[in-house]
Amino acid sequence: MKHGLLLLFILICSSGFSQTGNDELLAAQYYQNKEYDKALIYYEKLYQKKDNQAYYKYYVDCLIETKAYKEAEKVIRKRIKAEPGSLYYYVDLGLVYLRAGEETKAKEQFEKAISQLSEENNQVFVVAKSFLAIREYDLAIKTYEKGRKLMKGSYPFNFEIAQVYGQKGEYPSMIGEILDVLLINISYKQSVEDALAPFLEDGTGNKRVDLVRTELLKRTQKFPDKIIFSEMLIWLLIQQREFEAAFTQVKALDKRLKEEGQRVMELGTVCAGNEMYETAIHCYQYVLNKGNNGSFYIAARQELLNVMYKKVVGRNDYTPADLMELEKNYQIALEELGKSSATIFLIRNLAHIQAFYLNKLDEPISLLNDALMMGGLTPGAEAECKLELADILLLKGEIWDASLMYSQVEKAMKHDVLGHEAKYRNARLSYYIGDFKWAQAQLDALKGATSKLISNDAMDLSLLISDNSTLDTNLVPLIMFARADLLFFRNNFDLSLSTLDSIRTLFPGHMLTDEILFKKYQIAMRRGKWQEAAGFLQLILKDHSFDIYADDACFKLGDLYEHQLYDPDKAREYYEQVLLKFPNSLFSVEARKRYRRLRGDGMN
Repeated sequence: MKHGLLLLFILICSSGFSQTGNDELLAAQYYQNKEYDKALIYYEKLYQKKDNQAYYKYYVDCLIETKAYKEAEKVIRKRIKAEPGSLYYYVDLGLVYLRAGEETKAKEQFEKAISQLSEENNQVFVVAKSFLAIREYDLAIKTYEKGRKLMKGSYPFNFEIAQVYGQKGEYPSMIGEILDVLLINISYKQSVEDALAPFLEDGTGNKRVDLVRTELLKRTQKFPDKIIFSEMLIWLLIQQREFEAAFTQVKALDKRLKEEGQRVMELGTVCAGNEMYETAIHCYQYVLNKGNNGSFYIAARQELLNVMYKKVVGRNDYTPADLMELEKNYQIALEELGKSSATIFLIRNLAHIQAFYLNKLDEPISLLNDALMMGGLTPGAEAECKLELADILLLKGEIWDASLMYSQVEKAMKHDVLGHEAKYRNARLSYYIGDFKWAQAQLDALKGATSKLISNDAMDLSLLISDNSTLDTNLVPLIMFARADLLFFRNNFDLSLSTLDSIRTLFPGHMLTDEILFKKYQIAMRRGKWQEAAGFLQLILKDHSFDIYADDACFKLGDLYEHQLYDPDKAREYYEQVLLKFPNSLFSVEARKRYRRLRGDGMN
C-alpha cells in the first residue's frame, strides 16, 4: 500500500497537476484503502474550499467512519438549510444518529424524510435509494409505498418494491408485488414476465417455481374475472416445460371464453417448437374436434400433419403402423383440402414419407411432377419440390436426372439459401459416386454460404474428402465409405453396414474409424436401436475424443438419453461435458440451454 502511494506521489509531482488535483487523487486513494482519517484531511480541505456536492458524500462518510458525529451533523444540517427540498439529507442525518447510538433521533430524521415526500417521483427514488444504501430496507419500502399513495396510481413502484423484497429474501411478497402490477394494467404482462424469468432461472430448483405458482393460483381464485392471471399461469407452465398441464389450462380457458381455439393453436406451435410432439398433437386434435366450420380447422389439419411428420423425421420415433397412418392422414387431408399452392408443403411431405420411409418411389415422383405442373407455386415452393424430387431420383438410382434437377434449382435460386442447398446436394452426389475432386471444389465454394448449417455441412464433407484423398493416400477406403454413405441415404442399412465393416477389416486403424462409428450410430438411430446407437457414440468419446465427431457424439448422447432412453441425469451429464470439454462447439449454446433446463432452471 505504501509503495502504491509513493508511486502515486511521484506521478503527481511529475505530471504538473494543480494542488486541488493532487488533493483529489490522494483523498481518493486513502478513501479506497479505507484510511478514512487520512482521507478526511483532504476531503475537508476540498469541501471547505469549494463546498462542492461532489465531495459531500466522501467528506461525511469520512466523518462518520472517524466517529466525528457532531461535525457530520453540523455539515448535514447546513446542507438541509441550504437545500430544504433535498430530503436525502435527512437520511444522512439519521445515519449519523444511528451510528452514534441515538436511535430515537435517527428514527425521527428517517420519518421526516418520508413524511415530506411530494408527488415528484424522482424525489421518491432518491430517498428510497438513500435508505437502500444504508440497508434500511423496510424504510425503502415505506418510501415507495408513500410515493404510490402520493402519485395516485400514475406510477405504482411495484417493481421497485419487489426488488427490495427480493434483497430481503421475502420472495412471496416480492412475487406478489410483481403480479399485482397486472391489476393496474395488463399491458405490463411482458414486464412481469421479464421480472420473473431471472427469479425462476437462478438454479434453485422447483421451490421458486412453486412460490410463483402458489401466488398465481391465489390471484386466479381471488380475481376470477381477471383472465391475465390464468394466462400467466400458462406462461409459467410453459417456462417449466409442463406442456401437458399448460394444455389443460389453455383448453379450460378456451371453453370458458368460448373461443375458437386460437390459444390452443398457439400452444401447439410452442410445443412443436420444443419437440413436445404428443402435446402438440393433442392441441391440434382439440381444435379439429370443434368441427370443420371452425376458423382454425384448416390450419389445425395442416399443423397436425406437420407435427406427426416431424415426429417421424426428426425423432425416428415411430412404428410401421404409424407410417401407414401418417400416409393415410396426408391423403385424406389432400382429398379434403385439395392439391394447390396452399397445400404444397403437404404434398412435399407426403412424397418424402412415401419415398424414404415406405419404400415407394414411383408414387412420390408422380405426385411431385404433378405438383410442379399445376402452377401458382412461388419460386421457393417450386425449388423445394424440385429438391425433394431430386433426392427421390437419387434414391431410385437415377443419378444424372437427380444431378440435373439439383443444377436447375441452383441456377434458378443462385443467391438464395435454396440455391446453396442445391449446390451442396449436388456436390454430395458427386462425392457419393467417387468424383471427389469436383465435389470438393463445389464444397469449398460453399464454405462462405449465408446459411450456417449449409456452410458447416460443406466444411465437414470437404474436410472428410481432403483428409482421405491426398496424393499419397489410398482412395479405396474413401470410395468404400462414400458408397456406404449412399447406401445409407437409400435406406439400404444392411449393405451399408457390411461395407463399413469391410473398411475396418481391409484397412484396420484407418483414420476413417470415427466416421464409420458415427455412420453406424446414424443407422442404429434410423432403426430405432437406441442402446446400440449410444454404444457407438460412447466408443467415439472413448477412442476418438480429439477427432472431429467428439463434440457431436457428446451432444447426441445427451439428446439420446433425454428423448429416447429417458435418463435425464445422464443427459444432463453429457450436456455438461459439451460445455466443459468442447466450449467452442456449435452445440454449446443448445447444450447450455438443455443442461439448465434439466437442472431445473426453467426455460429461456
